[in-house]
Amino acid sequence: MTPPAPGTRDQGAVIAGITALGPFFSFTTHPEPAAGPAAGTAASPDPAGSGDAGWQALDGPAVAARAGAVRAWLAAAGGRPPEAVEARVGASVAHLGLAARLVSPALAAAVLHGTLLDHRLAAVRWRPVLGGPVPLSLPAAALRGPALPPGALADAFAARLHDGPLAELAALHVPLGVSRHILLGNTASAVNGAAAMIAAARPRLAAATAAFAAALLDREPLRAQRDRTAAGAFRRRSCCLIYRAAPDRRGALCGDCALHTTTDRRP
Repeated sequence: MTPPAPGTRDQGAVIAGITALGPFFSFTTHPEPAAGPAAGTAASPDPAGSGDAGWQALDGPAVAARAGAVRAWLAAAGGRPPEAVEARVGASVAHLGLAARLVSPALAAAVLHGTLLDHRLAAVRWRPVLGGPVPLSLPAAALRGPALPPGALADAFAARLHDGPLAELAALHVPLGVSRHILLGNTASAVNGAAAMIAAARPRLAAATAAFAAALLDREPLRAQRDRTAAGAFRRRSCCLIYRAAPDRRGALCGDCALHTTTDRRP
């Protein structure tokens, strides 16, 4: 069944359905930034009308500050100073967390409502808290796209991974020492993780969610990062580097990490 276009539904109900999936899916909305030379670049005071002026643009300086904060947080977890953790490790882990926050509501909008969240990174607002999914605000206009059939929706979603907010987010992390190979792996991991969270929260959507996520991972730009274990589980073809934050760089690997032994992979 094709869902009705978002314009025919109550926007609050659409948001409620997505955010009910968990903290990585939670977001509020704000009006699109006004056109002008500084539109979407300066910090926006209270874009979501919450009475809190702590919302910021997700731009280059904010991303660099976030990478530094995550680096310090990772180092402190091991009782060490920030310089004990490589800067690129903090940047990659920061990117993975932000990518998961952008991917999760977008994937939920596709699976639950058959629509594409269409916005630029400059229109996103966030609050850079540590210790969990960051608060996120998206432009209200991003929810007003038409409903699309699954194939066309997967094509449109994949196209936005080429040049949309996730590509823009990755580009901001390249100057921080993270390779595009790792950044694409982080995005692929975020897609797979979001699909798993949707399936856990809405078991009746598990098959449709898995099929849509697989369609994205079978398309460019994520195809080069898609691998499978012998049991059929997703495995990325890069590493987010978080294991290197531990003393002696001997931390645990993520479940989907490419550095796991290759003996359990399918040809």
